[in-house]
Amino acid sequence: MKDHQAHLEKLRKDAAECRLISDLATSQAKRELFDRLARHLSSLADQVEQAMGNAKPITPA
Repeated sequence: MKDHQAHLEKLRKDAAECRLISDLATSQAKRELFDRLARHLSSLADQVEQAMGNAKPITPA
């Protein structure tokens, strides 16, 4: 589960970086591209978080 948490944090960080790039981009096309990437990465992070919440703990045999 620790590994999943690390991946989730990376997705959130990457989404934030894309938002920042979108805000700073001078071209409209780049703003839109990085905005879409930020939204997509945020959505993926939300899905991972939801899957982690729904996951059943693995019990050793």
